[in-house]
Amino acid sequence: MKYKVLYAEDEPTLAQIISDGLKSSGYEVQVAFDGQQALQLFESSQPDICVLDIMMPLKDGYTVAEDIRKQKSSVPIIFLSAKSLAEDVIKGFKSGGNDYLRKPFNMGELLVRMEALLHRFDSSDEARGASQMPVRFGRCEFDTLIQQLKTPLGTYALSYKETALLELLLQNRNTLMPRQVPLLKIWGDDTFYNARSMDVFMSHLRKMLKDDESVQLMSIRGAGYKLIF
Repeated sequence: MKYKVLYAEDEPTLAQIISDGLKSSGYEVQVAFDGQQALQLFESSQPDICVLDIMMPLKDGYTVAEDIRKQKSSVPIIFLSAKSLAEDVIKGFKSGGNDYLRKPFNMGELLVRMEALLHRFDSSDEARGASQMPVRFGRCEFDTLIQQLKTPLGTYALSYKETALLELLLQNRNTLMPRQVPLLKIWGDDTFYNARSMDVFMSHLRKMLKDDESVQLMSIRGAGYKLIF
């Protein structure tokens, strides 16, 4: 299957380089050079994944993502940006993005991130079967397809890693999940840097889950994590 990519980038040279790289990797690519064109191409072509620059004329990437989500589309969205402040990344996820890649970036990294999201959001009828139905636990509802967690007090847009972590925790519910499991499956290795990064993401999840008193995410020092409900 050849996946369709909507790639929005207002810098012509970079757009040519990235689109050529995507095509050589087997993707069908449509390129937009401003936000308005990106939205028009999205509506006409219904791509499998969107790769959006943030700083574009007419409509920025955040606005394009918000407009896509208003159409109730669950298509995965990756933001590309030179913006690296935490608030920029947070805004990207809140506007509907599923991943955020800072410029300059390696083409290989973009391809790996796209493959991971396409695997998770596979648009085939089979992949949208029962395994993609929202998961209910405690008083929460977790939708892996749109990367969203609903608690008694609010609705949260999750990042790719938060979604993957919560999936693993639910698969190991009420039992200890060793630290090496998510480190190897999600981060790829168990280095000190990755372990600290995982702890931050776990902390984010814990804050959200505190909305439900019947659910508890425990950290077992030096051993792992346990999701209890």
